[in-house]
Amino acid sequence: MKRFFNFFIIIVSLTQFSSCFEILEEIKLNADGSGEMLVTFNLSKSKSKIASIMLLDSVNGYKVPSKEDIGLALKEAKSHLKTIEGISNIKTTSDFDNYIFTISCDFSSTANLDAVFKDLISKHNKKSKTNFNTTNFSYSANSFKRTFSYDESVKRSFYKLKSEDREIFDDANYTSIYRFENDVEQVSNSNAKVSPNKKAVFLKVDLMSLILGEKNITNSIQLSK
Repeated sequence: MKRFFNFFIIIVSLTQFSSCFEILEEIKLNADGSGEMLVTFNLSKSKSKIASIMLLDSVNGYKVPSKEDIGLALKEAKSHLKTIEGISNIKTTSDFDNYIFTISCDFSSTANLDAVFKDLISKHNKKSKTNFNTTNFSYSANSFKRTFSYDESVKRSFYKLKSEDREIFDDANYTSIYRFENDVEQVSNSNAKVSPNKKAVFLKVDLMSLILGEKNITNSIQLSK
């Protein structure tokens, strides 16, 4: 699992030099529970700053990843995803002009998506005595659930950072877009918005609120039959 998460670690390290970035999670869910997932790390609003920083070896004690580091991490992430049952059509992209990176795949069921992260989350919970949820996606009886269990350790770790390091989250956002074949009848998250055609759900949360536990990305979405 370590090889797969090298990609995420490297991308996160890039965000240490930018206070303006977005993590976008997109899922297209079919009626039978299969679907497509796309995760995008968008640092385009800080592309000029990051382009200058990537010419250096390190900044403020942080190692600056090279294009080769990012490329290798993407390759290893793709290779590892190929080993997970139910995951197929894996693709990655790197745009070093705008600093946008993506990884996408098809899945046979939402359980396949959990398999990607479950081992790492379980190991982290055991090592750090945290209580992060290991089941993040589920679908049954026309109900799609995205679960996120907040742990106070996130806030404690955040306040251990230097003030200048905490500032990188000021203008950062997490956005999810879920698309469905059936109409959306109801959503549980008060911050979520249903599209006019009732085929999609949009949720945007600033990362600072997520880190401090003020907002949550958990959402239960009830679909029509």
